[in-house]
Parts: sequence; structure tokens; C-alpha cells
Amino acid sequence: MSRTHINCIVNGEPTDFLAADATSLLDALRDELGLIGTKEGCGTGDCGSCSVLVDGKLNCSCLILAPEVEGREIITVEGIADGDQLHPLQQTFLEGAALQCGICTPGFLVAAKALLDANPDPTETEIRYGLAGNLCRCTGYDKIVRAVQEAAVQLNSTSKQGV
Repeated sequence: MSRTHINCIVNGEPTDFLAADATSLLDALRDELGLIGTKEGCGTGDCGSCSVLVDGKLNCSCLILAPEVEGREIITVEGIADGDQLHPLQQTFLEGAALQCGICTPGFLVAAKALLDANPDPTETEIRYGLAGNLCRCTGYDKIVRAVQEAAVQLNSTSKQGV
């Protein structure tokens, strides 16, 4: 089996790995790089569980072939935290019980980060729209939306303090 050498940046670190041309980015992240936070929910790009940022844009990693990320920057759920310091989204999800089984949670966190990076002060409707590509079968969406709202407040107060 032929494998391609891939160089990219994953969670801020220059990374290289080998993957077969037909390997999805999801499988490469989990199997080649040991980043098991990204989950497979459906394998067809319908549930959002495998969401990652590729060059800052939200993508389902099950729909991207690993060789397609050559030279690109990938952020997974593991890359959201700052070392041992949880990102405000991660903290508000924990505090607000916006998770249960954990299959969808990484995708929701990455999608919410993409949303808040693009729109630091979203309305509830904008949050619901921004997370529409992510499905949850356990928690319902209200706790997730509230966690994103609270994280936005925290991030905005932190950025205002830094001005």
C-alpha cells in the first residue's frame, strides 16, 4: 500500500505523518497522530462530531482526505485549550452540563470556536445557526447554546480588559 508523506501544522505544531491516499483526515488524526478527541459520528459529514478547523474554516474531517491538508493548519478539539488552561468554551460546557455521552461535544466545541472567532458577540439565533451542522442526541441544544453565550461573554470581557 502506497503512503503519502504529509507536512502540516496541527494545533500550532509543525507535524508530519504518513497516510494512504484514501485515508480521511479524521482517521489520520486519530490513528497516525493519536489525537482521539475528534470523534466519528456518521462518517458522511452529516453530524459534525468530527469537526476541525482547516486554515481557520470549519470542516468535517471525515470528508477530507489526509493528503489534502499538506501545508495547511489544522485545529482539533485538543488545540482549543491553552496547555492545562481550558478554553472558556470548554469550561462553560463543563459548568453548564452541555455534554453527556461526549461523541458530539468535540465537534460542538470546534464549531462554537469557529463561530466566536468570526462573530464574538452572536445572538442566540446566530449561535443556533452556527451550530446547525452539529447533532446531539443526548443533551438537547439549550444547554449548549447557553454555554456558548456564556463563553462569548467571558471572552468579550477578557478582550475588553486587555484593551
